[in-house]
Amino acid sequence: MKESVRIFRFIIIGTMNALIMALVVWLMMKEMSFDGDYMVANITAYLIAQIHNFIWCKYWIFPVENKKNSIWKQILLFCSAFAVAYTAQFLFLVLLVEGLDVNEYLAQFLGLFIYGGANFLANKKITAQSSKFRFELCALLFSLLDKPPTMKVCG
Repeated sequence: MKESVRIFRFIIIGTMNALIMALVVWLMMKEMSFDGDYMVANITAYLIAQIHNFIWCKYWIFPVENKKNSIWKQILLFCSAFAVAYTAQFLFLVLLVEGLDVNEYLAQFLGLFIYGGANFLANKKITAQSSKFRFELCALLFSLLDKPPTMKVCG
């Protein structure tokens, strides 16, 4: 797939995710009893949007050439990419709100751009790259759990 097509598809799904996240943030901060707790709203919104995002990335943006990869392996890789992108976005959000006193809604909106760029790069490098890189990442994650990686899971 041409990189320009992949980027265009990513923008379409990213826009849909942004709308999902904006709706969840608004509902939680304005309409529900979270009384403006922007961190809980942010975490919830991103987790909900990631279910949507995983399906589209798996089948349309970054289709996996190796059909032997298990769904659990794909979820692990996708969650790893999500963790990288979400951490960048969340730190940016907290910096804006707590450090620079930016409005919580504006900070959530600006965080979407940080997340979008980091998510594209992380998925491109982690989810869609070579099996050697994926094995190294999987082995690193298993080492954090104090368990040896297996070829069945990481191979």
